[in-house]
Amino acid sequence: MPTLTSFFDKNYQTPEFIKNKKTQQNRRHFLKSAAGMGALASLPSFNLSAKTQSSLTELVKTDPWLTLDATLEQLLPSSATGPSASEIRATAYLYQVMTVQPTEQDEKEFILKGVGWLNGYANSEKSENFAQLSFSDKEQLLRGISQSRAGQNWLNTLLGYIFQAMLAPESYGGNPDGIGYQWLEHQAGFPLPEEGQRYFELPTRAHIDLISQVDYDNKRRKNTDQHLAQSRKKLPQGTRKS
Repeated sequence: MPTLTSFFDKNYQTPEFIKNKKTQQNRRHFLKSAAGMGALASLPSFNLSAKTQSSLTELVKTDPWLTLDATLEQLLPSSATGPSASEIRATAYLYQVMTVQPTEQDEKEFILKGVGWLNGYANSEKSENFAQLSFSDKEQLLRGISQSRAGQNWLNTLLGYIFQAMLAPESYGGNPDGIGYQWLEHQAGFPLPEEGQRYFELPTRAHIDLISQVDYDNKRRKNTDQHLAQSRKKLPQGTRKS
């Protein structure tokens, strides 16, 4: 991806991770149908190591997580009709996506660059970073960046993780006590995975495929031997098999 200056940079090109996901599933269609609702500069160095000792409360006091937390809360604010982004722990889920789960590097970089672009836009329009703005000013800015392809892709990426936080088992960081399930009146399958049993901690697909192939080859060899044995028994006496 070329070096860009804002969501409105004419040199913006849709990242490959978004193109790849679109070939599998239209994200915007999924977001509208899955839960029946929609939503309205350079960064300082940031270590994405999963070994960080900072609690999430401390983490969201500084960027990029300060801005990401404010954006997620703006996309799914507190209301009388359902849980907010903070109640489903969307930021905690996204943090795990960025530090623990096997997320593509270009996607993580795009999310982080968007923080710088959003704060740059907020400063040019409101003379403040995004997190310091009022609810209405934040809404205005998000609607503004949504008019650009880069902004729309960035917001859709975060929206996708909001819904994942709402629907994933609690071991992935979000959906505490199944709050998302309760809101959607969804009965999750059991048993739910715990830490150590999450999808990215299971044996790799290649290993599973190899085991399946060995089992298949053994079964095929056994069936062939049984068939040959049965054929020999059926041969008339005195007949020699050439």
